[in-house]
Amino acid sequence: MGNVPGTKGYEKVADKFIEASQALNFSEVNRNFLKFILSVASFILDAGAGVGQNAAALARLGHSVVAIEPMSVFLDAARSTYRGIGVTWVEDSLPLLKKLGDRPKQFSFILVDGVWHHLEKDERVQAMARFATLLLDDGGTCAISLRHGPAGAGTHVFPTDGRKTAALAKQCGLEVVLLLENQPSIMKNKIRVTWTRIVARK
Repeated sequence: MGNVPGTKGYEKVADKFIEASQALNFSEVNRNFLKFILSVASFILDAGAGVGQNAAALARLGHSVVAIEPMSVFLDAARSTYRGIGVTWVEDSLPLLKKLGDRPKQFSFILVDGVWHHLEKDERVQAMARFATLLLDDGGTCAISLRHGPAGAGTHVFPTDGRKTAALAKQCGLEVVLLLENQPSIMKNKIRVTWTRIVARK
C-alpha cells in the first residue's frame, strides 16, 4: 500500500526492523495491557500490526485477530513467519481503516502499539473516533502505547501526549481506565525513548 506517510523511513531498515520486532516478547512489551484482554475467545484488532508479532501472540491465546498494516513488506514477513495460526492479515492504514467497512461494534479489544506518533493531530481524532465505533458496547477496550523521544526507523513522526490522548478518548465516549506515563523502553539501546500506555473502555 503506497503513499502512507507514516511508513516513511521503514523501507530503509526493513530487514533489521523485522528481525528486531519479531524477537520481542509479547507479554513483556504488553504486560500492562494483559489484564484487559479477555480470557475467553474474542475478536481483536491489531491496528498497525507491523511484522505481526503481537497479532500472532493474541491468536495463540485463542482469539480471532484482524491485523492491519500498510507496508506490504511487513505483511509478507508476518504471513511467512506466522502462517497457519488464524490471523487475518489486511493491507490498510489508519486513521480510517477503510477495509473494515461500515459495520460498527466488531471488536472486543483493539491494540495500537507504537503507531500513534506517526499520526498527525487530525488523524488522531479520526482514528480514535473510528476505534470507538468499532468497539463492542459495554466493555470493548482499546489499548494504546505512545512513543516519546527521537525518531527511530520511522521518520514521519509527531510528538505524543498521554493526557491529551486520554482526553481525546473521553471525547469519543470512552472511559480511561489506565494511564501510565514515563515508562522506559524495553530496548536497551533506546535510553532516550519513553512510553505512555493508555487503556480506554467503551
